Amino acid sequence: MGIGELFLVFLVISSLQPAIQKRVTEARRLSAIRSLEQKRGTRVILLIHRQESISFLGIPLSRYISIEDSEQVLRAIRLTPQEVPIDLILHTPGGLVLATEQIARALVRHRGKVTVFVPHYAMSGGTMLAMAADEILMDENAVLGPVDPQLGNVAAASVLKVLEQKPISEIDDQTIVTADVARKAIAQVQKFVRDLLNDNYPNPKIKPENIDKIIEALTTGQVTHDYPITVEEATEIGLPVTVGLPPEIYALMDLYPQPMTGRPSVQYIPLPYQSPPALPEVTK
Repeated sequence: MGIGELFLVFLVISSLQPAIQKRVTEARRLSAIRSLEQKRGTRVILLIHRQESISFLGIPLSRYISIEDSEQVLRAIRLTPQEVPIDLILHTPGGLVLATEQIARALVRHRGKVTVFVPHYAMSGGTMLAMAADEILMDENAVLGPVDPQLGNVAAASVLKVLEQKPISEIDDQTIVTADVARKAIAQVQKFVRDLLNDNYPNPKIKPENIDKIIEALTTGQVTHDYPITVEEATEIGLPVTVGLPPEIYALMDLYPQPMTGRPSVQYIPLPYQSPPALPEVTK
């Protein structure tokens, strides 16, 4: 076989390798999901958004909860018998309010137990989905986020601050109109969150005295929209959070890596050390 033929074979193998690798990875994902479902006796649904910071031709791209996501999740819920529990694994920065509310309402309407797993973060709309669950299981270092509405790049609560701090005669018409929209957006989100927290099937998941506290903390813009709510804070305001995830959840997350665009920014030996490294001797 000549050099030209060897080069042609190399090109064919190189062109097929990504497709083969994709099929192998997909098979591993399905096998891991099936194994977790059999172990827990549940329907496992993953909502994982990667590519949080890539760009194309200078235009930033991001993955978030979209209408397509809601279509797929709603279909998965619809195909799940009502008595079968659902495990939803979340890794998301949030997304469209419409899509998020559709998924959350479908989770509330499902009669079987709904458990949300948060291995790293579930911000904004992800937190709404977590509040639709009967139980939230989080890694000890995972975080949730506020669900206060945003008008473009501005928090609705911040727009209302303008009306509080300036005379109405000094505020332009556009800001007044935007403030009216902001007031409506906050009221709508608060009503929706209250509906989620008032879910009492098969048992109340939130103590009645904690509902107003949760709504106040998450929807009124007391902190910035990207503020990380830790496990301790979530528990303190009354969310049904349990610390600790099954090892299978972390194994599944490993099968959904961020696409590599160059050298890895984090690297380590992925095996536990059998013994800690020896400390240097102190000489006097």
